[in-house]
Amino acid sequence: MDAHVPKRPQVGWLIGAFNAARQAWGLGGHRGPCAKLPGTLQRVRQVESMSGRDELSDEERHLFRKETGSVRRLRHDKVMHRTPRPSPQPVQTQLDEKRVIEDLLSSDFDATELETGDELVYARPGLQHNTLRRLRRGQLCVSSVLDLHGMTADMAKQAVSEFLRKARLAGDRCVRIIHGKGRGSRDGQPVLKRKLDLWLRQRDDVLAFCSARPVDGGTGAVYVLLRR
Repeated sequence: MDAHVPKRPQVGWLIGAFNAARQAWGLGGHRGPCAKLPGTLQRVRQVESMSGRDELSDEERHLFRKETGSVRRLRHDKVMHRTPRPSPQPVQTQLDEKRVIEDLLSSDFDATELETGDELVYARPGLQHNTLRRLRRGQLCVSSVLDLHGMTADMAKQAVSEFLRKARLAGDRCVRIIHGKGRGSRDGQPVLKRKLDLWLRQRDDVLAFCSARPVDGGTGAVYVLLRR
């Protein structure tokens, strides 16, 4: 019977496992500082456990230390801060308010453009704002005038219809209709003013209308812009 001859520990699998771990972790060369090497021994022990062995031999430990060299743990003391998101701002509202202030402070501002609650203002969609502004400022030439004082509602409606028909035939662009302020009515309310507002909105030949300037009757009259 052959004598028992101690076999040299087979450490090839250990070195192979270690080198594979180095490549997987991107450690580069054979020596140098690395943050993940302290866990290498534990990984090797896991491989050893899977192979059915209990622990490393002295020679295997020596080879392992020779391969790893002197290592040290790298400490990461930096904190990544996220840039805080800005709080929502009502940008469009702020821009609108800024434009209002600029208009009030500009030399083009006209007090007649302020609505007092008693004036009439209407413009069909698509009409240029500059045209409506000129109409409200009384800058368009008034070709003819109709006064509704003393008329009933039925008489006034017929008079307005006939007046506008003749104005268009004559090629008038802007006319003025005086409806009064209703101070002489029974309840002191401008009855014809409210009805005229409705009549003019229903006509296709009316592009816009608005209360006149104080010198032309103020809230007791309207400028009417007609189609060409």
